Amino acid sequence: MSNLSEEEIRQKLTPEQYEILRNGATEPPFTGKYLKEKGEGIYICVVCGEELFSSDTKFESGTGWPSFTEPKNKKHIDLVLDKSHGMERVEVKCKKCGSHLGHVFQDGPSNSGGNRFCINSVCLNFKKIKGGVEYN
Repeated sequence: MSNLSEEEIRQKLTPEQYEILRNGATEPPFTGKYLKEKGEGIYICVVCGEELFSSDTKFESGTGWPSFTEPKNKKHIDLVLDKSHGMERVEVKCKKCGSHLGHVFQDGPSNSGGNRFCINSVCLNFKKIKGGVEYN
């Protein structure tokens, strides 16, 4: 778990981020700041800074949320059965801080295993990398 208390997490996040990351809500489709991001880099958890997804696995799914074929490191995420809203889905959580990130579906590119990790932009920060070096 993260070193931050729940109150520290609440203070660090906007109300929208807190509702999504800590209560499992979803940002409106086609509104996320990383939906159209094309840069090279690593997407990290906005709460704890854990490296979650690489731009190498990002693809345009047409669903309205940033989509990835796989996590950067499977040890950094938890997959949990979600039976909310009258359906069964697989929730994606940050393993380090327990924050809700989105869901994974089996309708992704078949040449990449078929996974579509559908992730809320507000759950992420983006570390740009050029030639193997991080920059802002």
